[in-house]
Amino acid sequence: MIVLIGYLHLNPSDVNEFTADVQAVASSTRAEKGCLFYAVAWEDARAGRMLIVERWQDQESLTAHLEAQKTAPFLQKWGNRMEIDVLKYDASNERSFME
Repeated sequence: MIVLIGYLHLNPSDVNEFTADVQAVASSTRAEKGCLFYAVAWEDARAGRMLIVERWQDQESLTAHLEAQKTAPFLQKWGNRMEIDVLKYDASNERSFME
């Protein structure tokens, strides 16, 4: 399993436009094969800092997502307009946090 977690940093003036674009991509992303979890939330919209958390079945699923018809144009539009401070982890031994 692949886990991505971290922040996206944007110009605060782009927050509304980015929010609309990411919401359009999020619903289709959650339906993609291999997507186990996908969530984004503004931690501080006034500062342009968004938290992102994703879980993917495997690297193949994540790669397919990044190359998907909806994802690629989003990344092309926003790639140079945001700082990506997201790390990727290989995860194993998943269990409830109460265990």
